[in-house]
Amino acid sequence: MIINKVNQPIKVGVLGFGGLGQAAARLLAPKGEMIWVAAADRQGYAYNALGLNPNTAIKTYHDRGSLGYLDADGTLSAHSIQDLVTNHSVDGYFLALPNLPNTFMADVAKQFIKSGWQGVLVDALKRTSAVEQLLELQKDLQAAGITYLTGCGATPGLLTAAAAVAAQSYAEIHSVNITFGVGIANWEAYKATIREDIAHMSEYDVETARSMSDEEVSALLDKTNGIIALENMEHADDIMLELAGICDRDRVTVGGVVDTRNPKKPLSTNVQITGRTFEGKTSTHTFTLGDETTMAANVCGPAFGYLKAGIALKRRGITGLFTAAEIMPQFVK
Repeated sequence: MIINKVNQPIKVGVLGFGGLGQAAARLLAPKGEMIWVAAADRQGYAYNALGLNPNTAIKTYHDRGSLGYLDADGTLSAHSIQDLVTNHSVDGYFLALPNLPNTFMADVAKQFIKSGWQGVLVDALKRTSAVEQLLELQKDLQAAGITYLTGCGATPGLLTAAAAVAAQSYAEIHSVNITFGVGIANWEAYKATIREDIAHMSEYDVETARSMSDEEVSALLDKTNGIIALENMEHADDIMLELAGICDRDRVTVGGVVDTRNPKKPLSTNVQITGRTFEGKTSTHTFTLGDETTMAANVCGPAFGYLKAGIALKRRGITGLFTAAEIMPQFVK
């Protein structure tokens, strides 16, 4: 058994400071193995080698609209990601960015490649087509000395990894069915995430959702009583399980319900893996997440677990692109 012993805290940055970025900052606060030193939003960035204060950062962001206004630690910038990456030392970044447009995450990866930075990147991408764009950068990431783990949130991510492990009981996988329930008290706390969910609705697409004003999103949610119901989503769990050799992507389905007005989950999040054993029996494994765990906990927790795993790979000289179905996350203490 190989254990990754960290002698000093891993310096972590968070790109994007909406709902998930802020939750990531709070999640990291009590950790000893990781220290939150950097974050960027559209208007600026913040950096402190000894660690940023999440409470101060979140208050400044809410009050003034950017981390660039943080006393001492903030810098206003029209090129916040580029300036942060170029000027400051960070071991790894969680890309808590909205993938709107659908090319955005690949464009960010290209920025890192061009910058000469070498470290670990983790994202929580949703769409299959977005992961396919990153796959095209595999050789470039490897040559640049970057270890990139993609699809490392809840789904894709935690549930995809659970499916990969559960699949080992079977000689053949018949289906992987992921169903998620998300409850949030106010959609405005997760604007980017909700827009990405709207983009999966049958009458919408990525560009339509991206161009919607806050008022238009609110009007849509008024019509649905705050509920977003999604079926047969374009979700990267399919390509990730296919790449891992578990099953063909057409055997993977993802859907769920998001309640934007109630913190209680409308249904329990779970993954069902149905297959045939070597004895010829058909059975189903079900892995269900506790209803008390929030979207933020189920996305940010795995993301940093995968970041820690990525650091272990990087220290061995292993670079390139990996998915949450290929690598086991390591628990961050």
